[in-house]
Amino acid sequence: FRWDRQWLVVNQRGRAYTQRVEPKLALVEVNLPAEAFSEGWEPTKTSYLEIKAPGMDLLKISLCKPPKVSDGVSVWEWSGSALDEGDEASKWFTNYLGKPSRMVRFNAASETRPVDPVYAQGYSIMFSDMFPFMLASQGSLDELNKLLKEPVPMNRFRPNILVDGCEPFSEDLWTEIKISQFSFQGVRLCSRCKVPTINQETAIAGPEPNETLMKYRSDKVLRPDKKQQGKIYFGQNMVCKESLTEGKAKLVKVGDPIFVLQKVSTAAEAVA
Repeated sequence: FRWDRQWLVVNQRGRAYTQRVEPKLALVEVNLPAEAFSEGWEPTKTSYLEIKAPGMDLLKISLCKPPKVSDGVSVWEWSGSALDEGDEASKWFTNYLGKPSRMVRFNAASETRPVDPVYAQGYSIMFSDMFPFMLASQGSLDELNKLLKEPVPMNRFRPNILVDGCEPFSEDLWTEIKISQFSFQGVRLCSRCKVPTINQETAIAGPEPNETLMKYRSDKVLRPDKKQQGKIYFGQNMVCKESLTEGKAKLVKVGDPIFVLQKVSTAAEAVA
């Protein structure tokens, strides 16, 4: 998706900050102009990404590509160069986090970050953890919330495709779905780190929902015959077949129906 996971905040060594280490990042809010989601739209000199956080002035980042390049940027297994969003953004995040920081943008013109070829060959991402799409269902969240003393919202899991109208955890089984003119391939169950335990309204971490998920969404429960790694799963990682070609379709819209084209029988059969 355009604009999705395109920016990153890094430390003085160029290493990515994430909520795992800097939970205050949960409180950073971003806003794009409505026209940024229109087909064929290109930013002008007056087009900005707006960033705000508690106790901080509004930060405006031009959507036109910055001229400066930062070398030695790294996120997980990848390292390379990125576009530097300048001193004002650096000062803003340095003040907010209380440690030297810079804000960078993925430089698609010169850099490529491939998806793990074990799961999907030929695909690439920007600053996502591992895959360009993570799909989850409202039914799965509703089922989880029945077991929690305090319900959690979907923003704990941060999918960029949210579906409704299916049975809880149906998405575990989907190996191919169609949305609009696009075919999405389910390539791996999404294993979860500590981020779902961080309240996105307060930036405070607790034991849930991971503690409950461990009881019925762990590899021990879902995949008893596979190698046990103590992982818990919520959602399905996906790639889009059309991203490898220049298709006519450009947009996925809120409310688009989803068609399940292929699926496996049980979560134990899904790749994880």
